[in-house]
Amino acid sequence: MPTKEVQIPTGDGQADAFAVFPDGGGRHPGVLLYMDAFGLRPVLREMARELAEHGYYVLVPNVYYRHGPAPVVELPDHIGQDVRPEVFARVLPLLKAHTTDHALRDAEAYLAFLTSQPEVTAGPVAAMGYCMGAVLALRTAAAHPEQVAAVAGFHPGQLVTEAPDSPHRLVPHLAASVHIGLAENDMTPETIAELNRALDSAGVDHTCEVYPDSVHGFTMADTDAFNADALRRHWDRLLPLLDRALTTG
Repeated sequence: MPTKEVQIPTGDGQADAFAVFPDGGGRHPGVLLYMDAFGLRPVLREMARELAEHGYYVLVPNVYYRHGPAPVVELPDHIGQDVRPEVFARVLPLLKAHTTDHALRDAEAYLAFLTSQPEVTAGPVAAMGYCMGAVLALRTAAAHPEQVAAVAGFHPGQLVTEAPDSPHRLVPHLAASVHIGLAENDMTPETIAELNRALDSAGVDHTCEVYPDSVHGFTMADTDAFNADALRRHWDRLLPLLDRALTTG
């Protein structure tokens, strides 16, 4: 399966990224896949490859590119509970430095790059992400409703906050179908209800689902949070969403 390490011009420099798409030539719907807080690393490349096997061109940018190329933080092969606090202490400053303004400028650059690739079909794309990447995917879709037809977020970061630009306040701007796959410890029932109310009020086609027996990070096979059943559920929800929004609509 063809893969590329690419450079994406942004307003603040060059973002390194991983791209993968099916064999055999032709053009394929585009998917912008945002990383989790730990960064662009082998497990995300493997997940992008698996998604590409289903017929998509998948672009995974290094969101922390302002601090250097991936891996910005050297990570162990497995992020266990014994090393997680130390690793998170190193990535937290990078996460905090990635402001909403940065995210919106980058999203425009990522979408421009993705939709200009010769292997990508004309028409809408999807934005998806894990952990903080779910927030970035929702912001991207709200800022570019004419381009983003599907949003998927798994074990998301803070989708409902008191901030004026909280992601849940952006849903009136969406033109995308949405799936949010939650770990059992991601959001309180009250916060989930608030998110659902916002999506319902905006008339957004959506599902928000708590995945059984899961903890935050359940899709990531290089962490102790990994849950194989929850990962399968993630594919069972993601693939039909992308099919409806990008290949049959």
